Amino acid sequence: MDYTQPKVIEVRTLLLKPERLKELTDKSDVSKARELRELYQHIGTLPDDQRAAFGREVNRLRDELVEKVNSVLDANQDLPPVDLSAPFDVNLPLDQQPKLLTADRGSIHPLMSELAIILDIFYRMGFTAVESRQIDDDYHMFGSLNFPAGHPARDDYDTFITKEGLIAPAHTSTMQNRVLKRYRADLEAGSPIAVVIPGRVFRNEDLDARHEHTFYQLEGVYVDRSVHAGNLLATLKMFFQEYYAKELDIKIQPFYFPFTEPSFELVMSCPFCVKKGCPICSQTGWIEMLGCGMIHPNVLSAADIDPAKYSGFAWGGGIERLVMMKYNIEDIRHFESGKLEFLRQFS
Repeated sequence: MDYTQPKVIEVRTLLLKPERLKELTDKSDVSKARELRELYQHIGTLPDDQRAAFGREVNRLRDELVEKVNSVLDANQDLPPVDLSAPFDVNLPLDQQPKLLTADRGSIHPLMSELAIILDIFYRMGFTAVESRQIDDDYHMFGSLNFPAGHPARDDYDTFITKEGLIAPAHTSTMQNRVLKRYRADLEAGSPIAVVIPGRVFRNEDLDARHEHTFYQLEGVYVDRSVHAGNLLATLKMFFQEYYAKELDIKIQPFYFPFTEPSFELVMSCPFCVKKGCPICSQTGWIEMLGCGMIHPNVLSAADIDPAKYSGFAWGGGIERLVMMKYNIEDIRHFESGKLEFLRQFS
């Protein structure tokens, strides 16, 4: 600020000295400084035509000093860390806390409520559940699943990788090796390995109404003696009919996955039009639901399970797709949007 009054300039220089600012313990002290009070008293000794100009500069000086002291004290103040995830201050009285959503107005996310229904169906079919991971490594993402290094099939699972080489799983199949090893003793005891694996997965996707970079999958693994593709199809057909509460037809078409052989895409008759054709099934009468197949012998061997004695099947599919079809939801991005107008439909 530019000042023209010599006395004001002199006092300003004195009060802005660093050692003087350090002496202040109260931000209001600067406005009570003896030198500043003397400037106000000096106004009364000036001729009438000089008082206004002198008084304006004194007021400007007072404002400048207050602002300067505030900035210095704020910079030096040792404040406790702030928990950005907590909307309420523990020291704030209850009547002054913000009125956000109360607990009685909350609800379970539709994906989680439907996942509970899905898991209940598989529990009744004899499966147990193991939750997937949200960070993993190259071996469980690719190596244990029969993806050779540099194999072009890896390009189909374009996901997020850290500088340390950790991977955001692009499919819940990263858990296959773990569950096969974990329940391997069941085979020796004469019981099958029957596990479903729900979890969040991540892919580098161009977002649109049917594609998200973050979504949920459900993996299924079943291993026993003399397991064949008919067991796979019967299991999946039973699940879909139970989930959609109606009779359905299924069919398979050849596909390629490194971790299954043979591999299939499972297609289900549209539960809305009963194969007559509608917008949901793109007028075909059929809807592609998931990938599946017989577990590759190399995958079994990687888990120390003898493929000459045991065989099994696996599948993996998106949970959002099941829910979208069940409730006729038009855009997959609603699930991750946090929009209350969408979530309240399921409360």
